[in-house]
Formats: sequence, structure tokens, C-alpha cells
Amino acid sequence: MAARSLTTTLALAFAGTTLMVFALVGSVLYFALDREVKQQDDLDIVLIARHTRRLAQEIATLADLRAHEDRLTSQVLGNLAMSMEVRGPDRKLVFEHNTAGIADPAVPSPTLANPLGASQRIAETSIEEWHNARGVPVRGLAADAVLGDGTPVTLVIARNMTDRWRLLDYYRERLYGAGLAGMLLAFLMSWMLVRESLKPLREMAGKAATITVDKLDTRIKVDNVPSELATLVVSLNAMLDRLHGGFQRMSQYTADLAHDLRTPLGNLRGSTEVALARPRSADEYQSLLASNLEECERISRMIESVLFLARAEHPQFVTTLSELDAAKELARIAEYFEGVADDAGVHLQVTGGGRVHADAELFRRAVSNLLANAIRYTPRNGTITLDAQDTPHGLRVTVANQGAPLDPSLLERIFDRFYRVDPSRKSDPESTGSTGLGLAIVRTIMELHGGSAHAESDAQSTRFILTFAHR
Repeated sequence: MAARSLTTTLALAFAGTTLMVFALVGSVLYFALDREVKQQDDLDIVLIARHTRRLAQEIATLADLRAHEDRLTSQVLGNLAMSMEVRGPDRKLVFEHNTAGIADPAVPSPTLANPLGASQRIAETSIEEWHNARGVPVRGLAADAVLGDGTPVTLVIARNMTDRWRLLDYYRERLYGAGLAGMLLAFLMSWMLVRESLKPLREMAGKAATITVDKLDTRIKVDNVPSELATLVVSLNAMLDRLHGGFQRMSQYTADLAHDLRTPLGNLRGSTEVALARPRSADEYQSLLASNLEECERISRMIESVLFLARAEHPQFVTTLSELDAAKELARIAEYFEGVADDAGVHLQVTGGGRVHADAELFRRAVSNLLANAIRYTPRNGTITLDAQDTPHGLRVTVANQGAPLDPSLLERIFDRFYRVDPSRKSDPESTGSTGLGLAIVRTIMELHGGSAHAESDAQSTRFILTFAHR
């Protein structure tokens, strides 16, 4: 299906609106003119009928009525559309004036069937409209009058409405012509105006067409954009900012992933090449295989973390939320890490408590990642505290460890993927278990729960704080 042109659509809408306005106004004017013309003609008919009845009442006999024909017909002289008939007691025609285009012997005037009585007042409501046998439109009335000797006569005053119909037809045709001309003019003018008004939109489209993957830092200028499009431009620029940031993070993420995978793969290859350089004893091969297994486990943990982060970003990622006892969960996690802590010479302490609405598996994973990180960087004989406190903002879980304080500028970056405070630790044998994704997983888990994760550090301790919102 072909796309519709917005310019043409709006122009047609304006043209249609103009046509409807012309039709409405034209109809009002047409019917107003029709009513005004009929009212004026009806008033003339009523006045002529009243004068004629009065004159007839002043005449003594029917013979005198014929003698004064000119006096009565003078009421319609000068108007070729007006006609008069005077009929006697038996409804026979006494005389007439200008009835050639109106009267028809085959079709008597309908008003004769029910004329106004001699005592009835002649008014516009008494006027009737009919067509004669030739289709000529006529408006008129019939009224009785009484002569001086008591002889009843009937007066028929009528008007040929052909000229009025022609006038109204002419007016109607002019309205049709003006309406169509106005519609065409409105279409052309609105098409040009809409096209000119949409010029900034076309310029925006042209500018957007130049933005490619390697030009995501390009922005659409809002200087000359109409106010109605300014919000759209701001939204598009904000979207480009997010895309640019996302691509940068993805590029950095890909580079970091490749770099971190290269280290264990290099270790595997290097140790294997050294082992194959000359024959080795069974103990040396066994030591090599154990070392290679550690590197494989490191790669496996890294891949598992990457897959978890990828799944967690999917909208259909499922979490099973339930009410957990924070103190019991922290104690269980501390017990699980007790052996690792003893080997590192670190003491674990659990304090506080409360209820938390969370996915049990994800809660344990987030706290375990923080605890593993704390054990890795806590000096021997140091203490790590796992604390849970109920606050107005939600349950607050804190993992605090002693050690050198972190630079405040790094407290947010440490949650980025593959970020390490000290790059030299990548080669530290004690940090081989770190993949650089633990804290990133913690932040992702907190986002899944609608909570937050942040870090604080001073001379006393470094604290990682998880805030689970109340439900």
C-alpha cells in the first residue's frame, strides 16, 4: 500500500473543510434569500388583495363592478408577474388581468376550493403555492368580498414565480461555482502552505539520513525548528545520545570481553606450549592440567556472567519474588563463605535483620558477589560485616570491609562491566577468580528488583549498599 503524502492529505482536508463551510454558508444564504423573496411577494399579494376587497365593497352592483374593471385591475398594473381574477356568485369569471401565464381552465386555482370568507382577515398565512398544467410555479390566494347590494364575488390574486425561481437558480449556480472555485483555491494554497510549513521536517529527515553508526555524535539543530517540532527534535537528540552511549558501552564491553578472554586463553596456550617443548614427568603434566582447569573454570564463570547479564536485559526475564528473612539469608551466605574467609584470614560478622521482598536466588547471588569482592580486597585479620536494616526507603543491605579507601570518583564506575579499580590486579594470582562482572551483575539484579546499588568509602571501611524498595 502506497504511503499517503501528509501535504496532500492536509491540503485535501483544508479543501474539504472549505467546501463544507461554503456549502453551509451558501445554504444559509440561499434559504434566507428564498424566504425573503417569498415574504416580500406574499406581502405584495396580501396588500393587493386587501385593497381590491375594499374597492369591491364600495361598488354597488355586479354591473358596476364590470364598469369599474380598470379601477380594480390597477392594483396589479406595473407588475407583469401579478394577475387578478374576479368571479361572480357562481364562480364564473367576470373579468381578469394578466392571467395568460397563470390561469389554466383545465386546472383551476386550488385557492378557489376554499377561499377566505368576506369577514376573514387576509394574511400571509392564507397564501398557497401550486403549479399549473404547464408547470409554472404560482403563489396566491382567493378571498370573498360583498358588493353594495350584497352580491358575493371572489377575488383571486396570484403571482407567477418563474422569475423568482430563475433568480434562485442563478444564485444557486453561482454558489456552486464559488464553492468549487474556493475549494480548488483552498487546496492549492493549503498545499503550498503545508509544504512550506513541513520544510523543517524535511530538513530534519535529511539530517537524520546522514547519521550513521560512525556518526552517532551528530545532532539535529533546534535553532530554526518551529516550536511544535522542538520537542520532537529534543527527543530525537536524546535518543541519539542514548544510542551513542549504548554503542560506546557495547564497543568498550566487547573490547574488555575480548581482552579478558585473551588472558586465560593466553595462559592456556602458553603453559601448554611450554609443557610440550620437552618431555615432562607425570607430576608436571598433572600440575599443568590443574592449572588449565582453573583457567577453563575462569572462562566458564566469565561466559556464565555474560549470559546472565544478557538474559537479565531481556524484557521477558522472569523473577520469582517472595518474602525473605534477611538475617537468615545473610547468615546462610556467611556460612557458605566461611572456608574462603578463613583461608584469606578474614572474619565475617552478620548483624541486623528485617524482611525483604526479592527473588531468593538473585538476592543470594548479589550479596555473594559483594562478599566475594570484599574478601578479595580485605587485608588479613580484617573484618567484613553483613548488615540488614529496615529504613523508610526500604530494606538496606550493607557489605562493609576494612581496607584502603577508594577514590570517590571511582565509586560509580566500579559497577561497570569489566571495570577494575587497579588494572594491575588482572595479573594478581589472588584475583584470578575475578571476571570484572561481579559488581555489574549486582547492579543488574537490583534494577530487576526496582532497587539501587551504590558504594561508599572512607578511612574506616568500604561499604557496598543494596536498597530493596518496600512492596
